[in-house]
Amino acid sequence: MAINKVGSKGIEDGSVASADLAPGTVTSAKLQDGAVTNAKLTNTSVTLTGSSVSLGGSVSFNNKFVDWQSVITAAGSSNTAVSGQGYFIDTTSDVHTVTLPASANRGDFIAIKDYAGTFNTNNLTIARNGHNIQGVANDSLISTNRASLVLVYVDSTKGWLYWEEHNVADLQLNTFISATGGTITTTGDYKIHTFTGDGCFAISTIGAGASGGPSVVDYLVVAGGGGGAANGGGGAGGYRESHSTCVSGPYTASPLATPTGITVSATTYPITVGGGGTFATRSGVTSAGLPGGSPSAFSTITSAGGGRGGCGCYAGRNGGSGGGASHCRPVGTGNTPPVSPPQGQNGGPGTGGGGGGGGAGGTGSAGGAYPGGNGGAGGTGVTTNITTSPVAYAGGGGGGGCAYAAPNPGGAGGSGGGGTGGTSQNPAPSVASQSGTAGSANTGGGGGGAGYSVNNPTDSNGGTGGKGIVIIRYKFQ
Repeated sequence: MAINKVGSKGIEDGSVASADLAPGTVTSAKLQDGAVTNAKLTNTSVTLTGSSVSLGGSVSFNNKFVDWQSVITAAGSSNTAVSGQGYFIDTTSDVHTVTLPASANRGDFIAIKDYAGTFNTNNLTIARNGHNIQGVANDSLISTNRASLVLVYVDSTKGWLYWEEHNVADLQLNTFISATGGTITTTGDYKIHTFTGDGCFAISTIGAGASGGPSVVDYLVVAGGGGGAANGGGGAGGYRESHSTCVSGPYTASPLATPTGITVSATTYPITVGGGGTFATRSGVTSAGLPGGSPSAFSTITSAGGGRGGCGCYAGRNGGSGGGASHCRPVGTGNTPPVSPPQGQNGGPGTGGGGGGGGAGGTGSAGGAYPGGNGGAGGTGVTTNITTSPVAYAGGGGGGGCAYAAPNPGGAGGSGGGGTGGTSQNPAPSVASQSGTAGSANTGGGGGGAGYSVNNPTDSNGGTGGKGIVIIRYKFQ
């Protein structure tokens, strides 16, 4: 006869193992109320929406496990969202911004609902707070009435993705470039960042959306001008400019501007502004090793520093624009290294037998040759309206005069900041010849050559080259 029931007194404590029970033997109907306690269970809790709940405990569930907050009435305000929460946004009176959390983990989610049906009148901006939205480094703009949406965080590549969307016409904000760095000015729909020294051009948002702005910037990158010597003028710093049709706006660029700007991303671009080159004196070998101007750089664009002027028995140096020659020595070659359009021109020739120094090359023209004992004129720079006002940059330094029997003037500096060459004095040794003047700061102008006197060959110096500049322009609205 089968045993139907075993009384509890017939079983010792701990004597029944799970292996002793055939599957389905013990059903809930066989268990007396309270016969099995939590202490006898392997798992005593369950996990719901990331939270542990004890067996026998309770938890409240709102719609789709979202913890909905009280209605937020917008008045140009901003709310920082918390994962797991939902937000009723009332934009009846003004726009509103919901800022996503600064840190996020996979599975974090946030819900948003248009409370009053006014997102089209007063839009809702979802600020990305350093994360991508839909894989793009842009904020989102919600502009349709009765919009409902849930965002879920995936990873650093895609960031926050839209999990659910209702009545949402456009999930991507029609953005424009937003950036910091340098001195910022505004003209119409354009921002202009001017760097007169090293810095950073930091982009937080790029252009996107059907009606947004392009992710392209125009640039002007001018290197430091070369220093003048005794008696060749210093070459202008290399000059490079763009003037893109998609971001140009109503301004006139130089003839050397390329129609292709730089497509940027949401990152930080280091800016290098080249310094002017050191001047040289009539000291022979020691001046031969002096460098020219320093390069300037932004992104993929680098402009070469201007070449140092020729000195004594040494040729003018190569560079963005070449240095002017001293006596009968070779001129400096411009556009070195070569780029297209060319970033500069060659220096001008000098002569022996008491002739003046050659003018240095400018961006717009080569340096002028000596006329007798006078110094040659510096090559002209070029003019651009990238800052809305016409400004000339990258003029070559004028050559210094050379005197055996009479004073001879130095050459004029080229338009665009080129320094003037010094006038030579002779025959009185006590009368000093003039030094060349420095190139103008932040134009990349070359320094003027020193006036040279036979009776007093070390009495004057060349002019220091002018520091360069970097300017960036883009459409911001």
